[in-house]
Amino acid sequence: MMEEGAALLHRFALLATAPMDSAGWDLLFKFVPFVLFFELPLYLIIILGVLRHGLIRLDEAPWRSGFAPSVSCIVTCYSEGEAVRQTIRSLAEQLYPGAIQILAVIDGAERNRETYLATRSMEPQVAGRRKRSLKVIPNWQRGGRVSALNTARNFVDGEIVMALDGDTSFDNDMVERAVRHFEDPSVGAVAGCLRVRNAKASVATRLQAIEYFLSIQASKTGLSAFNLVNNISGAFGVFRRTVLDLVDGWDAGTAEDLDITLRIKNYFGRYDRGFRIVFDPEALGFTDVPETFGAFFRQRLRWDGDLSYLYFRKHWRSFTPRLIGWKNFLLTIWTGLFFQIVMPLLIVLYSLYLFLVHPLPFVLSLLAVIYLFYLVMTVLLYVPFVILLSERPGQDLALMPWIVLFPLFAFVGRLNNALATLWELFGRGHEDTSMAPWWVTRKNRF
Repeated sequence: MMEEGAALLHRFALLATAPMDSAGWDLLFKFVPFVLFFELPLYLIIILGVLRHGLIRLDEAPWRSGFAPSVSCIVTCYSEGEAVRQTIRSLAEQLYPGAIQILAVIDGAERNRETYLATRSMEPQVAGRRKRSLKVIPNWQRGGRVSALNTARNFVDGEIVMALDGDTSFDNDMVERAVRHFEDPSVGAVAGCLRVRNAKASVATRLQAIEYFLSIQASKTGLSAFNLVNNISGAFGVFRRTVLDLVDGWDAGTAEDLDITLRIKNYFGRYDRGFRIVFDPEALGFTDVPETFGAFFRQRLRWDGDLSYLYFRKHWRSFTPRLIGWKNFLLTIWTGLFFQIVMPLLIVLYSLYLFLVHPLPFVLSLLAVIYLFYLVMTVLLYVPFVILLSERPGQDLALMPWIVLFPLFAFVGRLNNALATLWELFGRGHEDTSMAPWWVTRKNRF
């Protein structure tokens, strides 16, 4: 084992000192392409975007322009129980000076009586607050998340519409932070920032807290600086009402968040720089994540399979600069198609190649080097991003010891991603969804 490790280190030394050497090229094609052609350029864009965001924030004056349009918050509820009270309370207690209408849709209210009654119990508290209202909308028979969202659209009064999950609570300046962007008429939607609410529950939730910070708060901040936001989260999306009307609300099926993001982006190419989706890292929501690794990987099996469904089956016509503009076209091909679909499959093939062709000690040594590389990269990204972006740096830095496990967590996630893609391509996995009951999916084009 030690001899194989020494030989591997010698080959890395050859790569650094004599890059044209055959051993160096051999190693280059075994490891570096994944990093060089897929990941490092993306990291560079994100870093530049975060720095740009930081510079803008340094010169940003406090926002008090008098712009306070009415806001409708659609809260989709299914089985949250008493936890939905925290969500409604956090919306009623917003510091926002304008009117906030809370529309709580209880999907399957007949079976979810606890959630329904918990929501109704909040009516007196909300009614006692100025410019705040709560309307509870029971869908007695379950119709799924999209059904709940579109049902609530019939009751919307606000100029700005928020789509929120019943298990997500918010900082009390969230509405003000999110809505201020709509003073710019080119902004069609705002992607809110999600953090993990139950981060201390288990090892799995701690690792997801690190992932959420890097993949949402940091990555989307960087992408937003160049109008390249890749997704408006289903648990925390904010829309100009006229834009929702333009795309006719949410479409039936699965992955409704990415679906509506792509449908909004279909107007980017027509309006060039006159239409934007903004991400605000300071418009904060806190959501509960799966507390076990089994539940986490089942969730991601659906999420990643839905991505393949949308790209390969439903929205393949959107892959054109004429609709989404050149920047978003290139980013979608790169980060969506290659980074999230092709690359996990390549990693599986690459791993199989290593174990089939090379002796086990060499493979383990190489994997150890790859692990160390990703560990260093994670630390180098995480610490500066916490300093630049985190509103709770103490809590985020307290997660640092768990970063030791993060490269392994991400690697297994990539394998799970590849499985989800294969399940969608060959088994139509999107039809096996928990987002809507079978009698709903059977009756639409989904």
